[in-house]
Parts: sequence; structure tokens; C-alpha cells
Amino acid sequence: MPYVNIKVTDEGGLTPEHKQALIEGVTELLYQVLGKPHATTYVVIDEVNTDNWGVGGQSVTALRKKAPEAK
Repeated sequence: MPYVNIKVTDEGGLTPEHKQALIEGVTELLYQVLGKPHATTYVVIDEVNTDNWGVGGQSVTALRKKAPEAK
């Protein structure tokens, strides 16, 4: 019974359609690679606030404020 936990920041870019595609894609990948049945594969998506996610000693919120605007 595989359990996959996907964690992403909650910056608003992940739509219900994206989540469904991730769930379906991960489930199918585990079936193709490991032969794991779809019915017993669990996929959980956690959206984490950027204040609660740190990289290199800083929150993602702080890093986003420092980063130049993406074009």
C-alpha cells in the first residue's frame, strides 16, 4: 500500500485540475514502475503556507520578497 505525500507552497497556483493530474499521474507511475494496484495507492497533497516552509535558513515568504520578479 504505497503512500505518497506531495508538499507544495500555498501560493495559489495549484488548481483542482492540477491536483487531480498529480494524483492520477503518481498513481499510474507507481503501477507502471512497481506494479502497485491503483486501489491501494494513496496520494496526499499538502499545501504549506510560505511562512512555514524554510530553505537555507529563511522562510519562502522572505525569499520571495528578495527574489527579482519573474518575467
